[in-house]
Amino acid sequence: MLAAMPPTPLSADAPYPARLPAVSRDRGDACPGALRLHAADDGALARIRLPAGLLTSHQAEVLALAAEELGDGRLDLTSRGNVQLRGLPADCGAGLGDRLRAAGLLPSDRHERARNIVASPLAGLDGHGYGQVRDWARELDGLLCAESDTVHLSGRFLFALDDGRGDMSALGADVTLIATPGPQAVLRVGGVAAAPETAGAPVASGVPEDRDGTPECALLVPAEEGPRAAVLAALEFLAAVRESGTGVWRVRELPPRHAVSARRLAGRLAEAGVPAAPAGSAAGAGPTPVRPAGAPAIGLLEGPDGGCALSALAPLGRLTSAQWRLLARTAARHGTDELRMTPWRGVVLPGLARGDGRARLAELAAAGLVVDAGSPWHGVSACTGRPGCAKSLSDVRADAARAGRGTPGGLPVHWSGCERRCGHPGTGHWVDVLSEGDGYRISVRGEPARPAQVVTAEQAADAVAAARGTT
Repeated sequence: MLAAMPPTPLSADAPYPARLPAVSRDRGDACPGALRLHAADDGALARIRLPAGLLTSHQAEVLALAAEELGDGRLDLTSRGNVQLRGLPADCGAGLGDRLRAAGLLPSDRHERARNIVASPLAGLDGHGYGQVRDWARELDGLLCAESDTVHLSGRFLFALDDGRGDMSALGADVTLIATPGPQAVLRVGGVAAAPETAGAPVASGVPEDRDGTPECALLVPAEEGPRAAVLAALEFLAAVRESGTGVWRVRELPPRHAVSARRLAGRLAEAGVPAAPAGSAAGAGPTPVRPAGAPAIGLLEGPDGGCALSALAPLGRLTSAQWRLLARTAARHGTDELRMTPWRGVVLPGLARGDGRARLAELAAAGLVVDAGSPWHGVSACTGRPGCAKSLSDVRADAARAGRGTPGGLPVHWSGCERRCGHPGTGHWVDVLSEGDGYRISVRGEPARPAQVVTAEQAADAVAAARGTT
């Protein structure tokens, strides 16, 4: 919840701002966690942080059982590679916490909302990229939980670990660490991707979230010191927040005179024994693509070592416990016992034998997961909508399901039940389908000169199909 300024609705022709207008907050953010639940219309919601989106099959089974025994039997994937459980009893926080601790999913009660870490999901699988960002993620998670001051990071503060392919660096995280071919990494504070226009744009749960910003500084640091440098960058941000007196939650919200500077950050790193130098042109490492920023291909992904990985999407970001368990069993019996959640509401299963991959892929497809780029579900997302969210004007998931048939391919599409546009893409061009109660307003984000089209729910399918073909 914003303390000092209301969210600004995303207008149909507004350009993306470089940074937010002046923001001041007099309270902590309301972002939910695994222990602090959010009260939604369909029950309580828990958001379980999964640094780098990593799960073992056992941990996945624990989440499936919790969804069945405590919630509505489904698991939602978020745009940060985390998992949400919905329909929970309001008083189940303690019991859920016990389950998560036993499974190793809650290493620190105090830090659980600060463990927002995304990482390149195909790192080490397809022969592209550099370094071991998975190792970075585990080390960063441990350092975050060991540092007392990081408990003051908001639940929206985001770390991104990019193996050099540009997928994570395009997400506009607060602190980004980018691998290079050499022994150094780029440490960037502030994002470069296009932003949601909302100062507090919500996620699919109906809980406010914003992401993105402008690059404040970029330094070259030794790759082996990358995780420690990332934590020090977060501490420098917290110092800037205290000096500004604004109580802001994200780097891009800092007033310009209090922005994190390369000089001050380099000084903090030097005091900790971490050498740093200006990154120069390397600061822009990684592309900012027009279409989804580095989203991995879906289907069977063959690696250079003779193995393969499976990449699948959850329709509208939601999986049944049966679909979830199939993924867990496939990882345990045929892969490396690892599941990787992606910021595009997908799952990557590494380490399958190439000869076995197609059979396993067919099983996922038969269970209703999206494994074909030609699927009408590919690139389609939606907020929770009715009946789960009181602010929604429509059952957008039902309308998206009806309209989705027969409109595969093209630009990403996001269906929103209200002006908050929960969970919409943060970058590039995308089709904005906004409920107006008795119909939808459809426009292409990133193209301010293109007028919006207002249609009935019955006309939405054709209008969305036409908009998806926009280039």
